[in-house]
Amino acid sequence: MMPSSFPQYVTEVITGPMPDPPGVKLKKEGLQAKHPVVFVPGIVTGGLELWEGHSCADGLFRKRLWGGTFGEVYKRPLCWGTYVVDNETGLDPSGVRVRPVTGLVAADYFAPGYFVWAVLIANLARIGYEEKTMYMAAYDWRLSFQNTEVRDQTLSRIKSNIELMVATNGGNKAVIIPHSMGVLYFLHFMKWVEAPAPMGGGGGPDWCAKHIKAVMNIGGPLLGVPKAVSGLFSAEAKDIAVARAIAPGVLDKDLFRIQTLQHIMKMTRTWDSTMSMIPKGGETIWGGLDWSPEEGYVPSKRKQSINDTEDPINTESQSKHVHYGRIISFGKDVAEGDSSEIQRIDFRDAIKGNNVANSTCHDVWTEYHDMGISGIKAVAEYKAYTAADVLDLLHYVAPKNDGTWLPNAPDMEVYSMYGIGIPTERAYVYKQIPALDCYIPFQIDTSADEEDEDRCLKDGFMSAKGWRGKTRFNPSGLKTYVREYDHAPPANLLEGRGTQSGAHVDIMGNFALIEDIMRVAAGATGDELGGDRVSSDIFKWSEKIELPL
Repeated sequence: MMPSSFPQYVTEVITGPMPDPPGVKLKKEGLQAKHPVVFVPGIVTGGLELWEGHSCADGLFRKRLWGGTFGEVYKRPLCWGTYVVDNETGLDPSGVRVRPVTGLVAADYFAPGYFVWAVLIANLARIGYEEKTMYMAAYDWRLSFQNTEVRDQTLSRIKSNIELMVATNGGNKAVIIPHSMGVLYFLHFMKWVEAPAPMGGGGGPDWCAKHIKAVMNIGGPLLGVPKAVSGLFSAEAKDIAVARAIAPGVLDKDLFRIQTLQHIMKMTRTWDSTMSMIPKGGETIWGGLDWSPEEGYVPSKRKQSINDTEDPINTESQSKHVHYGRIISFGKDVAEGDSSEIQRIDFRDAIKGNNVANSTCHDVWTEYHDMGISGIKAVAEYKAYTAADVLDLLHYVAPKNDGTWLPNAPDMEVYSMYGIGIPTERAYVYKQIPALDCYIPFQIDTSADEEDEDRCLKDGFMSAKGWRGKTRFNPSGLKTYVREYDHAPPANLLEGRGTQSGAHVDIMGNFALIEDIMRVAAGATGDELGGDRVSSDIFKWSEKIELPL
């Protein structure tokens, strides 16, 4: 019986009048749909459905295995966990066909009420966009990028759809909007589409110049992300580690014969796409044992409110000596200590021992069960891992398991758009636990992070320096822009996920970001948006990275 406007009424009483959504605001200004837009979702957020499966999945034909309500998944979680990618082929195992959901519904919502692209789509519709001028470039995000073409011809479909949209919209070039891992996927597409057939799309060296006006990357891990390391190493990140600290044993013990983290590790280690997000550039980009580009900077804890008119956040404050270059450290003393005091024993040639696992592991298995006590001990005795070590580490613990060059398109624009003022996982302190039963032998030590809740790294080096001007990564010197959005949490529960969020997915509902996208889609250039929009020290950090350009 509550009027639909009641939550907004209460919010405005508390915080003052709410701003018009970008679609309403820009429609009043007279903006209209012009350039067709293409959305490229990231890992996990795109729906996957079942076309053929095991007997345990009877009745799930064309039902979502990923995304949607997850209703059927809850009823048979162990069956769901069997839908892994074959380690040898990188494709579905024999007798299984899992395929991406198509259309805008593929990633408008991840689950009921949890939007991903829905808010942006609704605002674009306000100025005249519809399905024929919007396209969701859905793909199976579990596979390696090239295997999406081998199995589903996804790259070819994206090429054809962009060509069709440009041809049927008066020749207006497309605006591409990738999010998260979708940024890397579309970088791969731009190299593929210009490469000769049959390995490439055969579009020629000027295909991107002819068909793309701008690429507006949202939260793109262009040089990788440390969270990918912890996910593959121990199937956890800070949120999982905190949950474990709050409720010890729940995730680790076989309370319901589900063995949650072990099943997650077994599944995610078959996703070849995750390797695309491993930190790139080694110690040159991410730092070594004794340095990192952003060391000495501590982000402000001040959060902006809707009516905040203060100066942008100044992240340069008192020096704080944290070794961010040590992406993984075993023990807080190793994370904080002088490198000369760390005694490291190389794990690379260590002999793995006897199998740790036995019949108590039921039907779940991870590579750690084949490492033995000596192999697990060797990993811990290396003490500290930098970006130069993590690939060797992952090959050691999971042995079965593209470049960032822009096309030659001088009139195309590239944007790096991301949130700031929100803690971001940059390095991890681990502890080794007894290798008993079916436990994963390494865990993030949350007790070591109590004083370092502010650690933060802004992802924008490529647009700030690597792609800035004419460089070997940007051969045509196309224009690049950095657009940062200060994070402000919702003022109250009635605001939902907020309209000024800088969080990785919630930023998709950020009014300022949506307005920028809509103005470019309606014909504006980056210079007309005001050029760079930067509050962080990304340019200072970028200058510390000595990469030949």
